[in-house]
Amino acid sequence: MLSERIKHIGVSPTMKIAAKAIAMRAQGIDVVDFSVGEPDFPTPQFIKDAGKQAIDQNITRYTMNAGTMELRKAIAEYLYKEYGAEYDPAKQILVTNGAKQAIFNVIMALISDGDEVLVPAPYWVSYPEMVRLAGGRPVIVETHEENGFRLTPEQLKQNISASTRAFILCNPSNPTGAAYSQNDLMELAKVLEEEEIFIIADEIYSRLVYDNFRFTSFASISAKLKERTILINGFSKAFSMTGWRIGYLAGPKEIVEAANKIQSHSTSNANSISQFAALQALKGPSYEVGRMVAEFQRRRNYVVQRLRAIPDVSVTEPQGAFYVFPNISAYFGKEHKGHYIRNSYGLAYYLLREANVVVVPGAAFGSDQHIRISYSASMEQIEKGMKHMAEALRRLKTPTRIKFVQLNNYRTKVRKKAPLESKINYEQREALIAEAEAHLKFN
Repeated sequence: MLSERIKHIGVSPTMKIAAKAIAMRAQGIDVVDFSVGEPDFPTPQFIKDAGKQAIDQNITRYTMNAGTMELRKAIAEYLYKEYGAEYDPAKQILVTNGAKQAIFNVIMALISDGDEVLVPAPYWVSYPEMVRLAGGRPVIVETHEENGFRLTPEQLKQNISASTRAFILCNPSNPTGAAYSQNDLMELAKVLEEEEIFIIADEIYSRLVYDNFRFTSFASISAKLKERTILINGFSKAFSMTGWRIGYLAGPKEIVEAANKIQSHSTSNANSISQFAALQALKGPSYEVGRMVAEFQRRRNYVVQRLRAIPDVSVTEPQGAFYVFPNISAYFGKEHKGHYIRNSYGLAYYLLREANVVVVPGAAFGSDQHIRISYSASMEQIEKGMKHMAEALRRLKTPTRIKFVQLNNYRTKVRKKAPLESKINYEQREALIAEAEAHLKFN
């Protein structure tokens, strides 16, 4: 009944978990939600006023499919001012219905059946699914906590093949908060300059960085690579405009034209009211962004401190975005009141039931040893949620290995008798012996 393509695609785990939290709240349960990646700050007032102005001035009709020229010019000016990356607003910028659509449009424009796309893990949940929808094959490259979840040039080089078409880099990262310095990006660029690979640079969290970290756009690293780099950005995170659904991409003319064509047959232009508000966001004051960043940094410091106080939890301090990605694998194999923890999904379910705290399992991002915690909730909610989470984890204990049952007033070990007769034939027996001998060393 359904297409083969859709059978291999899963629903976004973050959306499923968010739906569960909403359902619990509807039942009157006090839930602390650390799952959804959106700021809890309201959209700045001057941007809301611009939206109202757009309605009052009847700016409510279709725009050009690629977005209004005024907004595209403002985006081009912003990219040049902030990163020194120069783009033609008429031919190299496409305004989209959120950054997610920008990524989808680019992948659909670039990827053919059998093409490989390098995706560093932990990854944003939609990257691999988008690649599969386009008929491509996501090649997952695991990064490690020891170097802050940053992909190394060696890992990048080792995973490039003749089929590699593109490389997705989320900087700063969702879900880890890892950020790449200018030097980090230059080292990756040395590898990519020798290859004919497109770079999809997802920089939606570019303005949410901490500890005086200086963000560098990938498009500004190399003039040669700029011709193969597609920048993804938007207004949802830095301007707290998630519900306005407004994003953009900037890149080579041919790619932008192809993405524009795809958008023309799917959603058409982005919301006209949101485009007008986004224009004012770029033109207006930036103090609201600075205030939000300062508050996120305060929350990050608190969450990292509380996590490091929990026994057997390790966490890398994020430099950007608003997520932490703690390693909670030490609690696998433990239980409490019948809840036995086998993996990150089991732990997330346990925290939901036992602590009324919603987190996202790390397995959804390609790393089952972790969970993602978003600190985009209020400090009051964060304090309560971290307290409940620490208490719930403290209750988990390693189960006793020997289980006793009461039998005729005697405590008896439960054992299963080994079968007395083999149920395999002679050929199967010989095959098992041959396999064992192949793996055993004889003294």
